[in-house]
Amino acid sequence: MQAQSETIDRVEVFILRAPLGKAKFWSSQSAFPERNSLLVKVSAGNISGWGEAGQYGPPEPTAAAIEHVLAPRIIGEKVQPTVVSELLYSFSRDFGQRGTYVEAISGIDIALWDLLGKLLKVPVCTLLGGAFRSRVKVYATGCYYRHDSEDPKTIDVSESVKAAALEAASFKEAGFKAVKIKVGLLTVEEDLERVAAVRKALGPKVGLMVDSNHAHSVPTAIRLAKSMEQYDVRWFEEPVVPEDLEGYRRVQAKTTIPIAGGECSFMRYGFRDLIASPGGPCVSIAQPDIAASGGLSEFLKISAIASTFGVNIVPHVWGSAVGLAAGLHAVATLPLSPYTANPAYMENEPVIEFDRNPNALRDQILVDHSWELGEDGALAVPMDRPGLGIEVNEEAVRKFHVPIKN
Repeated sequence: MQAQSETIDRVEVFILRAPLGKAKFWSSQSAFPERNSLLVKVSAGNISGWGEAGQYGPPEPTAAAIEHVLAPRIIGEKVQPTVVSELLYSFSRDFGQRGTYVEAISGIDIALWDLLGKLLKVPVCTLLGGAFRSRVKVYATGCYYRHDSEDPKTIDVSESVKAAALEAASFKEAGFKAVKIKVGLLTVEEDLERVAAVRKALGPKVGLMVDSNHAHSVPTAIRLAKSMEQYDVRWFEEPVVPEDLEGYRRVQAKTTIPIAGGECSFMRYGFRDLIASPGGPCVSIAQPDIAASGGLSEFLKISAIASTFGVNIVPHVWGSAVGLAAGLHAVATLPLSPYTANPAYMENEPVIEFDRNPNALRDQILVDHSWELGEDGALAVPMDRPGLGIEVNEEAVRKFHVPIKN
């Protein structure tokens, strides 16, 4: 193929920051005063591909790893995403098996798939093996803790419960078929009030998921999970710290609610430990973040491990429009799990996260594209153009770009 003779001649990184002002919100771990992202642009001649590297945490270390360490190694390499990713991981294995360097490789890998698709004039989902669907079911991520103070101890619990219920009702009104809310910043009893209020606002037909961002000990997570069973919770995400794989198993063994996790796992090796360890799967739902866990090349390997053990894949998405587009292409390639002639929403049909918090980096950096939820509760896969199917507005990117200070 002619594209295989094309070589990489330029790699650029863009740290993006969009302050939230009064729209700041909290998870169980910290406040979010801004949205940030690290975009990677890889070029071969006059054609470029875009990727996203890491969707949480400070972007500066990852940007430095790309700019000063990894990018020089791939100049002159052919546009072969999986080959380049393997070469970079083999180079950095001794010091970068997780975290910064894997996130850096992820961004480069996504950009190379976008670039290869443009060179071959086909969508990324076609390159990955073909699309089972042109629209991907989504769930709304929201109902964080809306709190202006710098001290989370001053949260008004009653107001937090009311706000979560109102926000959940707005998602239902907007057409979402499932909603994920946050817990973990309050006591178990106070968070149960939020869960109960949200379930009441959603009614019985809208799916409800709960995410604690690893706020709990194993005994507390079990107590919370068992108390939430009455509210028909579809999954309990990150109940304990990601390092505690045995803790995941202990929680999973004590509740009927499926356990989800994996946004802090890296490469196929991390998901091997999460899914295929001798004690059995730690989760029922694996959540690789494509912009952090190794990119689209690694997503294929992670998906293979998960399907072998009957674990469903629901990618974690938290970042810019580039990461969302990559996630949609990835989920388009997933088969029904298990296959059925009449798949049930969120049970057999693959879904993806659709964050509903304010995010200019998702909504304002593309040319002529908006993320519109259909009546089917799905987003269209951007596959009418080659690559990721999106056109990045470089003027908008530079508006949000914050250069690294030397």
